[in-house]
Amino acid sequence: MSILAAVDCGTNSVRLLVSEGHGRARRVLERRMTITRLGRDVDATGRLAPAAIDRTVEVLGEYRTVLEALGATEVRATATSAARDAANAEDLFTRAEAALGVRPELISGEEEGRLAFLGATAELDPADGPFLVVDIGGGSTECVVGTTEPVAVRSLPLGCVRLTERHLTEDPPEPEGLSNAIAEATELYDDLLREVPQVLTARTVIGVAGTVTTVAAVELGLAEWDRDALHHFRLTRAAAEDVFRTLATEPFADRVHNPGLERERADVIVGGCCALVALYRTLGLDDLLVSESDILDGLLLDLADRVDA
Repeated sequence: MSILAAVDCGTNSVRLLVSEGHGRARRVLERRMTITRLGRDVDATGRLAPAAIDRTVEVLGEYRTVLEALGATEVRATATSAARDAANAEDLFTRAEAALGVRPELISGEEEGRLAFLGATAELDPADGPFLVVDIGGGSTECVVGTTEPVAVRSLPLGCVRLTERHLTEDPPEPEGLSNAIAEATELYDDLLREVPQVLTARTVIGVAGTVTTVAAVELGLAEWDRDALHHFRLTRAAAEDVFRTLATEPFADRVHNPGLERERADVIVGGCCALVALYRTLGLDDLLVSESDILDGLLLDLADRVDA
C-alpha cells in the first residue's frame, strides 16, 4: 500500500493532498489549503514578489513536516499560472525544493486543464458527458471538454487575482470596474466558443477551485467548510448572480462576515465572481455542478498511475 502526495502551488493558494491505497483506490489521509497569494502583482510586474515567495516557501516547509509524519513515499509538486508568468520563477523553485524536498514542476495551462479534468470527472458517470470542466484560478482559467478524456483544452488569462488587480481597486468596487472585469471575461469566453465549439455540446458543466466552491459556500451559508455539502452541489445561475450582487456591493469590512467566505479570499472573491457570472451569461448556463475534486486530485491520480505502471 503506497502513500502518495500532491502539492499544488497556485496563484492564490498552496494545497496539499495525501492518500494511501493501491492504484486509484485510495483513502485521503490529509487535505490542506493555505492562501499565500503567490501571484500578487505578477500581472503588473512580471515577477514573483520576495514576500510572496517567502510565504509560499514557509507553507511548503510546514507541508514537508506533514509528509514526513505520514510517511509519504512519492510526492509530486506543480506550479501554475503565477510561476508561468514570472521571470524569476527559478527563485521560487530553488527555495521550494529546499523547503519541500521536491522541486515543483512548471506545468502548462493545457496540462493544468488535463489534470483538473482528471480530478473533476473521476467519480462521474461517462453517460453524463460530454463534460465541460471550468477551473477558475487566481491567474488563469482552464476550460476542458471531454467525456472520458479531454478532447479540447484552453487556458485563458483570467482569474480572481488578475481581474481584481486590473479592475477592482476600490473598496467596494466601482460599477465601472465591475463592468470592465465582466467584459474582459466575456471577451475571453467568446473567443473560447469560437475556437472550441464543442463547449456548447457539453451535457454537464463542472466548476472547480476556490471561486466556485466559495460562491457555493456563501450560497449555502456554511459557518464552517463542509466538503460533503459542497461536492456535487448544483449552483444555479440565479444563486451565483445573487451572491455576486451581495459581495460586490459590500466593503471588505462587511464582506468578510459572510458565512462561507474565508477572510483571506475576501479581497479577490469579487474578481472571481466576475469570471463566474460571465461564464453563466456567455454560455447561457442555468446551473453547474460544483466539484471539490480538481487539479490536486488529478495530480494524485496521475501520480498513482505512474507509480503503478
